[in-house]
Amino acid sequence: MNYIGVFSGMFGDSDSMMLALLVFLAAATLAFCAMAAVQIRGSFRRRAAGLTPTIEYAHRPRALRHSSFRLAQNLIEYATRHYASSDQDDMKVLRGRLIKAGIFDPRAVGYFFFARTTFAIGLATAIYFFAPVQEHSTVIWFLVILGGIIGYVGPSIYIDRRIKSRRLEHQAGFPDFMDLLVVCADAGLSMEASLDRVGRELGDSYPSLTANIHMANLEIRAGRTMSNALEHLSERLGLDEARSFAVLIQQSAELGSSITDALRVYSDDMRHKRLSRAEEKAYSLPAKLSLPMMICIFPVIFVVIMLPVYVRLHLGNY
Repeated sequence: MNYIGVFSGMFGDSDSMMLALLVFLAAATLAFCAMAAVQIRGSFRRRAAGLTPTIEYAHRPRALRHSSFRLAQNLIEYATRHYASSDQDDMKVLRGRLIKAGIFDPRAVGYFFFARTTFAIGLATAIYFFAPVQEHSTVIWFLVILGGIIGYVGPSIYIDRRIKSRRLEHQAGFPDFMDLLVVCADAGLSMEASLDRVGRELGDSYPSLTANIHMANLEIRAGRTMSNALEHLSERLGLDEARSFAVLIQQSAELGSSITDALRVYSDDMRHKRLSRAEEKAYSLPAKLSLPMMICIFPVIFVVIMLPVYVRLHLGNY
């Protein structure tokens, strides 16, 4: 009953009620701020704890994968800077070979020398540790040297094979390129528009030739003349027909003659050359088949013919 009297007296006095409300609001605000601060600090700690292993792993100096990647990247950048600033004839020839192989990356020279060194050392080391030969013998060192040589010349052989395959594709698609160019010229298109249209038409059949034509179009749009763009195109293709085509366009522009007539004549010449190459392959086929026939077919025919005679003579003597 005394508690009821106290509460009734408190709520009966307006000043006491206001003071109680203010104390309650202050205490509630202080408690809410403390809870919010503790919650924010805890979430921040959880996030930091989740990010710390990734950051430490990314910047850990003992991470073998990260260190190897950085070392290879630094070596490639150094080789690229060194050989890109070199004006030696060998470096120019190497850049030309890489471009003919379809490798247009500016760091291709650095990648080439890095791959050559890596393959040479890696193959020689693998042969030394895994070859089934006694250690410290003459044979093992001979195999190690041979493996190093193979690894050293391997990238160069790969580049040569890639150049050969692309050259065959360019040689097979160049007559079709000339025929379509004549059709576009007869339709009234300019030389730039004709190159762009023909490049889009040959995309599925000859992707390498299409890529080089597209690069020639980009050079023309960048401000180079038609003659310079076609000269660079012939250098990338590595074909005598492309060089003759560039000279033909240049002379037609200088002399003021009809480019359409010149393209038509040159297209007929390309078609005859392709037919001549096909006939040459057909005529050389008997000579190429003579050796397999002598090794594989003639011994069998000889056995089939002589075996009955041998059996008859053997049975008669018996």
